Amino acid sequence: MKKYIIGGCLCLTGLMANAQTYETQFAKPLGTVLNEVATRFNVRLKYDVDTTGLVLPYADFRIRPYSVEESLTNILAPFDYKFVKQNNTTYKIKPYEYHRRTDADGEKMLAYLSSLYNNADEFELRKDSVRKEVRALLDLDEALANCVQNPQIKLTKIRKYDGYSVQNFALETAPGIYVCGSIYAPLAKGKHPLIICPNGHFNQGRYRKDQQERLGTLARMGAICVDYDLYGWGESAKQVGEQAHRTAEAHTIQIMNGLLILDYMLDNRKDIDLSRIGVNGGSGGGTQTVLLSVLDNRFTAAAPVVSLASHFDGGCPCESGKPIQLAGGGTCNAELAAFFAPKPLLIVSDTGDWTASVPELEYPYLQNIYSFYDAADNVTNVHLPGERHDFGPNKRTAVYDFFAKTFGLDASKIDESKITIVPEETLYALPLK
Repeated sequence: MKKYIIGGCLCLTGLMANAQTYETQFAKPLGTVLNEVATRFNVRLKYDVDTTGLVLPYADFRIRPYSVEESLTNILAPFDYKFVKQNNTTYKIKPYEYHRRTDADGEKMLAYLSSLYNNADEFELRKDSVRKEVRALLDLDEALANCVQNPQIKLTKIRKYDGYSVQNFALETAPGIYVCGSIYAPLAKGKHPLIICPNGHFNQGRYRKDQQERLGTLARMGAICVDYDLYGWGESAKQVGEQAHRTAEAHTIQIMNGLLILDYMLDNRKDIDLSRIGVNGGSGGGTQTVLLSVLDNRFTAAAPVVSLASHFDGGCPCESGKPIQLAGGGTCNAELAAFFAPKPLLIVSDTGDWTASVPELEYPYLQNIYSFYDAADNVTNVHLPGERHDFGPNKRTAVYDFFAKTFGLDASKIDESKITIVPEETLYALPLK
């Protein structure tokens, strides 16, 4: 061990190299500190990050003996990591996620937002301002201006089934680029409601069995329903590649596609009742449902499924690639959904995903906003304890019941066994390559 005299003090360099002192910033390896926290507080830590080689300065001083969660916050913040509480004894260590926060964060956000308005007039001013900012942050008007004018539409032959028909379409957006989907329609004549159905991130996209069951059943009940591919999924992926989906551009294009499809349907069909225009989707499709309702006043009923939360913006760039949550000095999907007041709104939630907080957090907030318009009964929450993140039978039943009530559909036609499930290729609008 070497000895030096510095400022009249004897320094032992070998000891100093490992000492917990001011000169060494009281530093410890991050992994060591986390192990000590786990032992000290008798909790289990699970990792979605690599702590190898990471050193934490002032390590022990970041620990709060009275709180494991405050300790973890202090320890993880310098590395842009965070923790997620899974149960009373287990925490997962993850990278920071700008689009995901905690229930407690959501509660604080809704309390803040609620302080901004106390009546319908104040809320309308807030709504008008935030909607304009959301539109600008999406660069939506620029995207729409660059679309093909008088776009080409490719339509397949109409296929008739038990009480409904299906026709595939490819609508040109940019030159040579098409958004593809299917139109499910009742066989009965007359004016029908229209429901735009943006797709979510469920396996097999819009071609999956439960999607065909939902749209086919709603068509048998009397509604015209239109679904379409996510950007970079399905037939879109064949045009732009799958990598195009996880981009900020997808956030704008998917909303643009929904609006263009709405324009096409209203401009070219005589069998649509303009007073009954709905929007319904699950998961990422639920995020699009809310955003479409914010950006277009023609929608008269909305039903986002397993998507809405005040503390989650959507985990894919196609939902959170553009910074729309910064509009108005800060907003969230719950406030964006509230902008639909006083029109009928259904929120479907469950205990198996981020929507578990809806009955105690987001739904009371929405009811309060709707009460500004004396319309608290126009917002409904169907919460499904024990269910997980999907568009399962109970979620679909909630949607059927909502649109039957709101649009006067024929509930006696709710029978998914009558729906013909076809192979994916049957729902293609463009030639196979």
